Amino acid sequence: MLYEQIHTAVIDDESIPWVPFAPYSNEVMLKYFKCDPIRGETITLLKAPAGAQLPKHHHSGTVIVYTVKGSWKYLEHDWIAGPGSIVFETAASSHTPQVVENGGELITLNIVVGDLLFLGENDQVLAIENWKSGVERYLAYCRAADIEPVDITAFH
Repeated sequence: MLYEQIHTAVIDDESIPWVPFAPYSNEVMLKYFKCDPIRGETITLLKAPAGAQLPKHHHSGTVIVYTVKGSWKYLEHDWIAGPGSIVFETAASSHTPQVVENGGELITLNIVVGDLLFLGENDQVLAIENWKSGVERYLAYCRAADIEPVDITAFH
């Protein structure tokens, strides 16, 4: 591939389905815009109901989270991220995300580089998420829902 063949592209939000973040949660939904096998990066929207909590996890790379709607926090920190806020996470950070109960539905835009390791009570690795598991979840959902998938790994 030559760089001249890579063009500026737009991805229409309506062309991508919300996919349950199973097996971790059927309430938390993801919309996979890009799963980049070259950079190991995913770009997703995350939607979760008020009060939802995801397991503690560790990031091998950096994370940027922009809050579109609702409020959330990490149990390990005293700040709350609300609409319009941006959270920058360093590589090798660990935390437990929680949607603020009275903050309503949460929607965030997430740019994640590298692996997301879900941790147990003693910080043992229970599962690993990354661009590849995102593609597999998206394709499995499209097959089950009889939706024609788009190539979320391609550069258009």
